[in-house]
Amino acid sequence: MEDVEVARHVAAPVERVWALATDLAGAPAVMSGIDSVEVLTPGPFGVGTRWRETRTMMGRSATEEMTVTAVEPRRGYTVEAESSGVRYVSTCAFAEAADGGTDVRMTFGGTPSSAVARVLAAVTGPLVRRSVMKALDRDLADLAAAAEHAG
Repeated sequence: MEDVEVARHVAAPVERVWALATDLAGAPAVMSGIDSVEVLTPGPFGVGTRWRETRTMMGRSATEEMTVTAVEPRRGYTVEAESSGVRYVSTCAFAEAADGGTDVRMTFGGTPSSAVARVLAAVTGPLVRRSVMKALDRDLADLAAAAEHAG
């Protein structure tokens, strides 16, 4: 699947937006698209942090195990998951804006690793892409609302 990217300006400082975005246990209370999160590794958010996240996508509940593979505190992180023959990579980047707010950019992409997954991706690609775009937009709007109302 071709990468999907969404961006939004958040009228809140980077520290607040970062704290909300990396609070895995609190994610279901912030992001309406997340049904539940089970944190699998203790300690602070960082490379190697793993969790199971359940979402309802296209009318179906799906749980994926995710792993943080790169972190630059208050600037961005990368998360990877593998499911049904597809390797997923998502990133979240944070940049301090001139007005004291934060510009946030989220990307998500998937690379099929099997013949079956490649065929399914070709057939369902546009539908999945639209669904992912809507989910990322909703996540970013929810994150912005929480950050802007926390101050």
